[in-house]
Amino acid sequence: MKRIGFLSFGHWSDAPGSQTRTAADALLQSIDLAVAAEELGADGAYFRVHHFARQLGSPFPLLAAIGAKTSAIEIGTGVIDMRYENPLYMAEDAGAADLISAGRLQLGISRGSPEQVVEGYRYFGYEPAEGSTDAEMARTHTEVFLEVLKGEGFAQPSPRPMFPNPPGLLRLEPHSPGLRKRIWWGAGTRATAEWTAQKGMNLMSSTLLTEDTGVPFHQLQAEQIQRFRDAWASAGHDWTPRVSVSRSIFPLVDERDHAYFGGQGDDQDQVGYIDGGSARFGRSYAAEPDKLIEELAEDEAIAAADTLLLTVPNQLGVDYNAHVIEAVLTQVAPALGWR
Repeated sequence: MKRIGFLSFGHWSDAPGSQTRTAADALLQSIDLAVAAEELGADGAYFRVHHFARQLGSPFPLLAAIGAKTSAIEIGTGVIDMRYENPLYMAEDAGAADLISAGRLQLGISRGSPEQVVEGYRYFGYEPAEGSTDAEMARTHTEVFLEVLKGEGFAQPSPRPMFPNPPGLLRLEPHSPGLRKRIWWGAGTRATAEWTAQKGMNLMSSTLLTEDTGVPFHQLQAEQIQRFRDAWASAGHDWTPRVSVSRSIFPLVDERDHAYFGGQGDDQDQVGYIDGGSARFGRSYAAEPDKLIEELAEDEAIAAADTLLLTVPNQLGVDYNAHVIEAVLTQVAPALGWR
């Protein structure tokens, strides 16, 4: 069995064919798709977070709204860029959203991807310390965030508070017990996956790795997962982590599927450059269900992960994306032992 959810980039545009033309469309359709996915039996509704872009940039109102409209599906991000975050304020928002959803938040965080603007985090009021990098700043923010999620008191109470305080140092409120174990780090390399394990976070790995060893993407990603699990065992944590991978998977079962994706099944990885270094992009899958089953059975990283996130083309609308999710759940997943 494998948890299967969707990952939406939350794009909107007024381009021809787009059914998601405004920010309001993107937000409201995201809620509707999460509701539909839950009804279909999917396990997760995850959303990308990007600033200065026509995409979803403020996740917690959306996550809380989905939590209030659903009852079982996991709700998450993939990922929040920690360079932009006040970790204490973020902990309060995350705690509130998790309580509204009755403990279903699965929060993916990371250093973030290439930006729409130059050093956008500076506009949010954050600058790396002298001699430090933006990536190191993201990790510092993360470490503070993880610490305050423990729910331990750290703030000196006022001797003349407006309302009575509990004894001792004060913690952030609202506190949601268990959320600390539901934080994921989006790792782009094998070394970062090992750091993720050392810090006690779940591993989130996408269709991109910012390194290349010449082996197929799925094998490099499977190695990343194994190194994460080895590092986890060495760290001595007392709980079992989760691992997710994301894939673009489109079963061709009707005319719409063939029209949109019939010529787009790319059976080759792509190698390029990001932030001045080599990167390997994983292939996409688009074929009739029988062929998809054969191809996906060879994907070593999907086999190693416990969670699969289906990247969805959100601008094609709620109904079509629900159709794609249903096709994977009913016509592909059972034959692979995922259901």
